[in-house]
Order: sequence, then structure tokens, then C-alpha cells
Amino acid sequence: MRHIPGAWQRTARGAGLLAPDGSSVPTIFAEMSALATATGALNLGQGFPDEDGPEAVLDAARAAISSGINQYAPGRGFPDLLAAVAEHQQRFYGIELDPQREVLITVGATEALAATLLALVDSPDDEVVVFEPYYDSYAACVALSGATLVPVPLRWPDFQPDLERLASAVTDRTRVILVNDPHNPTGTVFSREVLHEVVRLAHRHDAIIVTDEVYEHLVFDGPHVPIATLPGADERTLSISSGGKTFSLTGWKTGWVTGPADLVSAVLAVKQYLTYVGGSPFQPAIAVGLRLPDAFFASVASEMAAKAALLGTGLRAAGFDVSSPAGSYFTVVDASPLGATDADAFCRELPARAGVVGIPLTAFVTPEHRSDYATLVRFAACKRVEVLQDAAGRLAGMTLE
Repeated sequence: MRHIPGAWQRTARGAGLLAPDGSSVPTIFAEMSALATATGALNLGQGFPDEDGPEAVLDAARAAISSGINQYAPGRGFPDLLAAVAEHQQRFYGIELDPQREVLITVGATEALAATLLALVDSPDDEVVVFEPYYDSYAACVALSGATLVPVPLRWPDFQPDLERLASAVTDRTRVILVNDPHNPTGTVFSREVLHEVVRLAHRHDAIIVTDEVYEHLVFDGPHVPIATLPGADERTLSISSGGKTFSLTGWKTGWVTGPADLVSAVLAVKQYLTYVGGSPFQPAIAVGLRLPDAFFASVASEMAAKAALLGTGLRAAGFDVSSPAGSYFTVVDASPLGATDADAFCRELPARAGVVGIPLTAFVTPEHRSDYATLVRFAACKRVEVLQDAAGRLAGMTLE
């Protein structure tokens, strides 16, 4: 086995990538999904739908395979998908893009994020500001880049940041301000005031804004406002999204990066040495999806809002305090009314107590801040209505300890 340099090993361990003995650490999603399988519990932990996406999109992938689109795609992506992404940004947000220079197709949003951070970080002195709690790959990608993660806390129950804390976190060492909106794991949508402050701070400290918008069509009281549309943001913003969440096709791993040509080219320079290109037949299919009628996109948001409301009702009936989400797949609850003092232990006991799996919010924070989120749990509403109804009933009948 190749030796892991000491500095990287310390960084990886601090980011939760390695155990104290140097062994790899499985993600919380892998652990809890395995627990759901072993116990027969309903998996409301990992954020993947249990229904397939639109038939037109599935048919387009089948047709692509049958017609021989099975070899490497061009490095930037197939021209039709590049054009479809540019059309989507213009159609929904009024953002004008050159599809050949300002769009890059990636293997999902996670690869887009990794390639972006690896491309933009120049020095070990660079810092990446994130809102905490954060999707777990953020810390891993920042560690891989060699930069320092600087978290800005989001607090129960509305999960909006304190603007003074945000301003103190962003300094001249800040290379990237990473914004996930709508937000995973909390389900919040950031206010215009927060987004404008991010832009102001990026200008003041010459930072680049990287925005993860994979839940862009799952804003319950929309429309979604991309930070790139705000005054002064477009020239320093890279926007990341994917088709997985919008079309309930998370296994296809087809995403994209859009923004200024020079920044996108920098990301391409790294991305080509990661996966080179993604699954070819999925690209024309996602292009079909992005061109679906407005009614489809409206239904995606309304259906997820109804599911979140159904789940929230069940969680309240079970005795949790519930933070009502404004978007995404996720609802966060406080389990302390049920006697919980440690969300991690609570979630590991929950399958036996209720036959339901959730994810402790402590999995999405830096180790030194775990106590701030000690009793908070995330549940995913991206399941069939009958599954959510079953979960609600199980939780309502949960035995207290």
C-alpha cells in the first residue's frame, strides 16, 4: 500500500476521512443504509428517490444506447447537452451562457465540486468558507485540495447564518465561498439578504463563489434565485447542478458547471484527469429532461412540498420538534423531546424502536462543533407517499425509553 504523507493523513483524519488508526471511514450514508437493509427499516436516511424519473427521459437513454452512443463523450460533454444546460439557465433564470465555453458536463455535482476546488485552490494558505452543517463531501473535497475549511454555523430552527459571523469568517485568505442553496442537510433556502452579503464579501476579499444548486427545482415557495443572477456575482461565480435530484435519477451521475469561461476551463483541466467523461447515453437523455415543459418542473416542486408536509406531520405526531423545510429532500428535527441526548446513538437505535432510519446531523459538522447539533436528525421525504405514510405511523407508535 502506498504510504500516505503525514500532512495529508492529519488533514484527512481531521476531515473525518480516516480513523485514528489510518483506516478509511465509511460514510454515514453507507452505514445507515446498511442498517436499514439489515433491520428491514424504512430508509429515510439517504437522499435517493424510490421512484424512477420521467418516461421520456428514460426512453431517451434507451434510444441512445440502442443507437450506439456508448463510447467516450467529448471532454466538455456532448454539444446537445451543453446547449440544453445553457437553454435551461436562460429559460429559468435569464442567464446567458456560451455553451461551448461556459458549460462543462461532469460526473454528477460531487465530481464538479471536487474538480472545482482542486482547480481553484492555489496554496495551503487558502481557505474555503462553508455553511455548517454541510454535505459531507465538502469537507472531504476541501481536505483533498489542501485548503482550510472555515465553517459558518446555521442555527436551529430556521438555519439562516448570522451575517456578522459570516463577515468575520471571510478574509483575504478566503479563496472560495461555497454556498449550497437550497441547502442539504437542513432544507433551508437562504434569504436574499444572505446571498447579497455573500456577493459583497466575495468582492471585498476577491473570493470566488461556488454554488451547489442541485435542489434548484425543489424550492417549495419558489422560484429559486441563483446567486449568479445577483448584481456583481456573475463574473466570480461558478454554479454547479445536476439532473439527479430534478429527474429522480440520482444513479445517472450527470451534472454540470457553468460560469465564466476562464474558470470553467480551469475546472476542465482538473476534471479530465479525474473521470475524463461520464456515461455517454445519459447525456442526451438529460438534455431531453432539461427541455421538458414548465408543468413538469412545477410538479416536481409541488409534489416534494406535499411529501415534506406529510413527513412533517408524522414527525410532529411522533413528538419531534420539526424545522419546516423551504426546499430540497430533507426535514430536520430535534429529538430531545423524545429523550435523545446524542443524535448518532438515537439514529442507531431508531430502526429497532420504530423501524425507520434517519441521519444524525452531527455527521455534517466539524468534530469540534458536534455538541451544537447534538440532538438534531435529518429525514428524507423523497420516497413514495405510501412509504412516508408507513414511516409516519411507525414513528407515531415508537416506544419511548
